[in-house]
Amino acid sequence: MTGFRDFLTRFRPAASPGRAAPSGVPADRSAELRAELAPPLALLEQAEEEARNIRERAEAAAAARRESAERQAEAIVAAARAEADRVRERAAEQALHAAEDEAAALLAEAEREAVDVRERARSRTPALADRVLVLVREDLAAGEGAPLAREDHVAPGRERPQGGGP
Repeated sequence: MTGFRDFLTRFRPAASPGRAAPSGVPADRSAELRAELAPPLALLEQAEEEARNIRERAEAAAAARRESAERQAEAIVAAARAEADRVRERAAEQALHAAEDEAAALLAEAEREAVDVRERARSRTPALADRVLVLVREDLAAGEGAPLAREDHVAPGRERPQGGGP
């Protein structure tokens, strides 16, 4: 927008006072301003074009980095999944070995208990066999009405056991 002073200069005579001369045309200040600003504006357009090119290159570089990061992330995820599979396999192997070790320990304990039971049975069998033999003789003798061979002898098993054994 032109100022008031510029407005008044339009009406100023074009030539110096004196004899009459052809009338002058007022000066066009806006054209002068346009002419004056044309070179800086042209430079500004160049700067805008350069900025636009920089933005486009930056967007392309960002897209390339994004794609690279996605590929890298996929590789990391694939490696992590493979490692997770290996860890799972190792954990399964460890659990299997632990279960096998526990089963072996239980089997060894069961074998020790079986040996103990066999030993107890081996040590008790003669006494139990004798007891059964005496009971059978008593039953046979009672059935025939014959007196016992030893009257003071009470057959084992006929009385209540006092020891807690079988």
